[in-house]
Amino acid sequence: MVAQASTAPSLLGYLDSAIEVLKRTTETLDPARMEAAVAACTTALGAGKALLVCGNGGSASDAMHITGELVGRFLKERRGLKAICLSSNPAVLTAWSNDYSYDTVFSRQTEAYGEAGGVILGLSTSGNSRNVIAAFEVAKSLGMTTIGVTGEGGGKMAAVSDILIDVPSRSTPLIQQVHICLYHYLCEQIEARLA
Repeated sequence: MVAQASTAPSLLGYLDSAIEVLKRTTETLDPARMEAAVAACTTALGAGKALLVCGNGGSASDAMHITGELVGRFLKERRGLKAICLSSNPAVLTAWSNDYSYDTVFSRQTEAYGEAGGVILGLSTSGNSRNVIAAFEVAKSLGMTTIGVTGEGGGKMAAVSDILIDVPSRSTPLIQQVHICLYHYLCEQIEARLA
C-alpha cells in the first residue's frame, strides 16, 4: 500500500493562516465596538444583572469558558460575577429540544434568566445560528443588550445585535481562535473594572 501525500497545510502554514486572520482583525475591528461590549457587560454585572452567554458546538464550549472565567476568576481575586451559560445544562437542553425545538432552547432560557438591563452574548462563527438569533429577539423584548461575536459580516445576527464583533474570516476554526483572544480580553477588562 502506498501512502498518500497529505493535502493538509503544514503546521507553519496553518499558524501563518491564524496570524493572518489575527492581523486582519486588528485592521478591521473598530476598538469602539469592543469598548461598548466591555462597558455593557461591566454596567450590567456591576448592577447585579446577569450576563447570559450561548453558542453551539465549539461556541458552546467557548460560552462555558467565558462564564467560568467570570464566575470564578480570570487574573484577579474578586467576588463572583453573575454570568450564566445557556449552553451547558444537559437536562434543560435535551428536555426542551425533545419536547419543543432546539431552535428555541436559548430563547426559553433567556425568558427564565433575562431581565432589563442585562446582557446576552451570543457566539456563532456563521452568525446564522437560529437558536442564538431567537434568544437575541427575546432579549431585546426584555430590554437587554445583545452582543454578537461572529465571523465576517455577522450573518443574520448582525440585524439583532446591538454590538457586533465580527472576525474577518469564513473559516470556522480560525474564527474560533480569534474569538478566544477577543473574549479573554473582554474578561480581563470586565474583571479589571469590577475587581
